[in-house]
Amino acid sequence: MAELEIERLTLRFGGLTVLDDVSLSVSAGELFALIGPNGAGKTSVFNCISGLYHGAGQIRFRGQDVTRMKPHEIARLGVARTFQHGELFPHMSLVETLLTGRHAQTRTNALAEMLFLPSVRRAEIEAREAVERIIETTELERYRHASVESLPFGVQKIIGFARALAMEPKLLLLDEPSAGLNRDEREDLARFIMRIKHELGIAILWIEHDMQMIADLADRLHVLDYGCTLASGPPDEVLRDPKVVAAYLGKG
Repeated sequence: MAELEIERLTLRFGGLTVLDDVSLSVSAGELFALIGPNGAGKTSVFNCISGLYHGAGQIRFRGQDVTRMKPHEIARLGVARTFQHGELFPHMSLVETLLTGRHAQTRTNALAEMLFLPSVRRAEIEAREAVERIIETTELERYRHASVESLPFGVQKIIGFARALAMEPKLLLLDEPSAGLNRDEREDLARFIMRIKHELGIAILWIEHDMQMIADLADRLHVLDYGCTLASGPPDEVLRDPKVVAAYLGKG
């Protein structure tokens, strides 16, 4: 069974059709890239999966229908995402930022937290240990106590990636994680993505414009154009498809 299954997803805003009959599936441990020109509907697919938009069709996560669920309900099931512009809390430190990513894993209640019961103390220790593992995985040790707003944009993008990992997701949605990164930062990001793919077996749905990264890393591609599917399959086949070359790469 696929981790994520999307069947005939259609999304309209008034008379504008943003997604038109889109279907795809992502398996455990698969790095599945969603590509297409700007405005093709890629982020709208993410917004439907994470419960921000509700369209027609069906979205199933691990066999469960999540099409009409709310964002926090979907997050608790194990779906995490990054955003194109980071969307971080600027005055928080790195550690504090990653702890916010642990919120969906919190099982304590307000009364227990107010009394600081042993269960709360154990949960706090577990959360901080998990955060330290993520910091080590993403090689952010030197920024541990720095405020997010004081860090370069490229580091902030990696922090957004790390925050999503802190949720211990079963499905990770990466929305243009390499945008704004320099060459070294992109190479680091590629290493981190492949590390979690192989070591944790997380299913990854990845929006990306760097065709070299796509060709090198992705297991499969799905191409959208004006909300419609152009092609889907292995990178070497899809990137040679004349329709993809014409619509996405702009070459005839």
